[in-house]
Amino acid sequence: QVQLVESGGGLVQAGGSLRLSCAASERTFSNYPVGWFRQAPGKEREFVAAITWSGGSTYYADSVKGRFTISRDNAKNTVYLQMNILKPEDTAVYYCARRGLVGPYSDYREYDYWGQGTQVTVSS
Repeated sequence: QVQLVESGGGLVQAGGSLRLSCAASERTFSNYPVGWFRQAPGKEREFVAAITWSGGSTYYADSVKGRFTISRDNAKNTVYLQMNILKPEDTAVYYCARRGLVGPYSDYREYDYWGQGTQVTVSS
């Protein structure tokens, strides 16, 4: 059973930055694409970004493109989400997930293991 643990969330002012980390318990994590999703209160889970197993390709939601950067260090079994120029509308619980299936990167149903989430709050 793969365990994913997110960290790095917190409270930040608008315009600030945070770096989220997603650490996996197994080395096989490096063989899979990984995605970040977020969910705000009263809203549906939303795709944020994804990265292929090698890190050679990345995908972003339009709402974060140019502000967020996803990366990974397979030697450390860790995926990162660098978030810059944060906005109040970025406030949500952020989850990382392993993409175990082969559908669209933006579809949460293609991901089979999820972390517990980390809260990001952006104040105006």
